[in-house]
Amino acid sequence: MYVDKKLSGVKAVQTLSRLNRMCAGKEDTFVLDFANETQDILDSFQPYYELTSITENSDPNHLYDLKAELDKANVIWETEVNNFCNLFFKSSKSLSTSDQGKLNAYIDPAVERFKALPEETNEVLGTETNQDDFKNSLQTFCRTYSFLTQIMPFSDVDLEKLFTYGRFLLKKLPRTSQNDKFKLGDEVSLEYYRLQKIAEHNIVMESRGVYELEGGGQAGIRLTKEEEANLSEIIEVLNKKFQTEFNTADKLFFDQIEEELVVHGGLKEQAQNNPIENFKFGFEELFLDKLIARMEQNQDIFTKMMDDKEFGDVVKGYMLKKVYERLSR
Repeated sequence: MYVDKKLSGVKAVQTLSRLNRMCAGKEDTFVLDFANETQDILDSFQPYYELTSITENSDPNHLYDLKAELDKANVIWETEVNNFCNLFFKSSKSLSTSDQGKLNAYIDPAVERFKALPEETNEVLGTETNQDDFKNSLQTFCRTYSFLTQIMPFSDVDLEKLFTYGRFLLKKLPRTSQNDKFKLGDEVSLEYYRLQKIAEHNIVMESRGVYELEGGGQAGIRLTKEEEANLSEIIEVLNKKFQTEFNTADKLFFDQIEEELVVHGGLKEQAQNNPIENFKFGFEELFLDKLIARMEQNQDIFTKMMDDKEFGDVVKGYMLKKVYERLSR
């Protein structure tokens, strides 16, 4: 495995542990790391070395709660799920090109029904499932089901079908990625790469007893009060919601961007003369500029925001409310 970016915590464990996968003829593994210090990798793996436990048991019944939430949206139809699975679980060697087209045909109607959901919940009615609600419930269902099936047996065929169908549906649900805004041409193409061996290490773990992980808790419950947290708390909010490992030192990254936005003369005028719904159009472009300008200061946060739209939207929404409150006074 060749590693050319910073890894830490769970991200390091998940990435490097891919080498444990079995393959015919595989005899050994090797990591060539261009970006990380030996101690950082050791610190990432050490907590999980001897024994890892979960402080709170995950309740399988949450899967049925999540399924009920998905059913309320009427996006996923049982007939399409059954037709998809009947075809999908055929031998892969017998799946023809036309069969693969049929698989998409069983998913596409659900995609269209998803698009028909409101983008935001009606504040008056407050009961209609919006697109974010549905997508969050489906993502949580798939993650929870995948986790629980590794530690306990399941005999509910309908849940297995929904999991299989849901994984493919998630891939086709529409999303807009900020990555599309970055087109790097030949002017930044890599022409020369100097290779120099710095060191070769065997990383040895120490026995330190049990390491406890937080359980799944109430799967599917979303954090809706990020805007009420101060800048030191936003790190905790992000870590809880997205299982990241940002620390209080990362708070400075958000502090600096907020202050640069607050002192921007044009934004202040916009905030004092517009509701937040209109203010966000000028804010979002400037926020992205500030984020790019500081990308070298915190590559982990920048990469997470570019790669994970939901994560980026939470941060951007929090900063929007914070800056608007300060400028509109």
